[in-house]
Amino acid sequence: MSTATAKTELEDVALAAPDQERLSALLVGHDRPPRPSALSASLTFGWRAMLKIKHVPEQLFDVTAFPIMLVLMYTYLFGGALAGSTEEYIQFLLPGIMVMSVVMITMYTGVAVNTDIAKGVFDRFRTLPIWRPAPMVGYLLGDVLRYLLASAVMLAIGMLIGFRPEGGVLGVLAGVALLIVFSFAFSWIWTMFGLLLRTEKSVMGVSMMVIFPLTFLSNVFVDPRTMPGWLQAFVNNSPVTHLATAVRELMAGNWPAADVAWSLGWAGVLVVVFGVVTMRLYNRK
Repeated sequence: MSTATAKTELEDVALAAPDQERLSALLVGHDRPPRPSALSASLTFGWRAMLKIKHVPEQLFDVTAFPIMLVLMYTYLFGGALAGSTEEYIQFLLPGIMVMSVVMITMYTGVAVNTDIAKGVFDRFRTLPIWRPAPMVGYLLGDVLRYLLASAVMLAIGMLIGFRPEGGVLGVLAGVALLIVFSFAFSWIWTMFGLLLRTEKSVMGVSMMVIFPLTFLSNVFVDPRTMPGWLQAFVNNSPVTHLATAVRELMAGNWPAADVAWSLGWAGVLVVVFGVVTMRLYNRK
């Protein structure tokens, strides 16, 4: 580099220095943007979860094709044997199978959390000046759309093959709302496993080991009174049984106060216990 060129570059730096100082003073003199509220941050992460569905629509197979398959398969395989006709059995089955399907797809929340951890995305989230639980709550809020879609698909198929809720629109909406609240709380279990386990396959494996016994050992398919006494003791106190009974009765136009209270109570316990454990794991991850 020649002496003239070096002198020119030094002069340019000297001329630019006052401008840089003025820019720095301008930035320091102004207030920083306000920190986003907990609700705003959570909704933003929820929107992120929805955008992931937009770019990978195959994720919707488990809330469209899977529920349709379950409704048709169980109705036409067991309807005649258990209730004498498919039309009669679908009145009992549909609210229960809807509970089972939505509860089962909650495990994908944990899979999504584990995938983001493996990619290093969570390390970036933790450096942001936001409410600490916002990424977790955002995942759960984004999955609420999946639960609503699965419920709508199953109700539509059920109506086509003979389901007639005596509770009308209000009864159906009340049942779906209770199911969504419980599923939101239940998803905290899988966020914990998503943080705790190393791979998404491990998350899915553990989730299946928990969900399958919990959903099948319930009153989703049959009345527990036909079961052995020792099994009835478990089934009658299962959170899935309380939820399925509450949703079934609400859609039938009744008000099952005890089962609604049990379902909301289970939801509160799940959030308090697994929400706290999840956030401790998240802060230490």
